[in-house]
Amino acid sequence: QVQLVESGGGLVQAGGSLRLSCAASGRSSSMYHMGWFRQAPGKERELVAAINWASGSTAYADSVKGRFTISRDNAKNTVYLQMIRLRPEDTAVYYCAADSSWHTMVVGTITGIDYWGQGTQVTVSS
Repeated sequence: QVQLVESGGGLVQAGGSLRLSCAASGRSSSMYHMGWFRQAPGKERELVAAINWASGSTAYADSVKGRFTISRDNAKNTVYLQMIRLRPEDTAVYYCAADSSWHTMVVGTITGIDYWGQGTQVTVSS
């Protein structure tokens, strides 16, 4: 069992920045691929960014490339999502995710994800 606890959401003006954190704990939690998903009202949950636990490879949704950066501190077992140049369309609940399959993570197979955090709200005002 892996527990994921997100923090760092909030309200920010367009063009601003936020950093989300996700602390992972539990058995073998450091050996899971980690990702950030988001879900806006009335929309499906979508993959934002992911990081491979073994290689450190990353993957991003086209809409956030160049603006968001995912990183991982293995010593703290924490994954971060640094978000800059935020836009109103980035407004959503952001969820941390952990999965043992890199394919499942990058394809964004929502129903296949092993573990989810509780979510943190990010609101970008125009």
